[in-house]
Amino acid sequence: MAASPGSTGNVIAALASFFIPGLGQLLQGKLFRALIMFVLAAALWFFFLGWIIHLWSIIDAALYKRPA
Repeated sequence: MAASPGSTGNVIAALASFFIPGLGQLLQGKLFRALIMFVLAAALWFFFLGWIIHLWSIIDAALYKRPA
């Protein structure tokens, strides 16, 4: 999608992760990381700690820099 942090693609990915943890990573083509974040957030929300993974998912999507 995007090549640098703060670009339009990363903002869209971060917004997607805001609503569903891991969705931003999925949009960026990081399938394994998306799955890990979704499963961890779902599991930890059971213990009221899912917000940690949810926040990590948003920040990770926003700061993603595609490898050269």
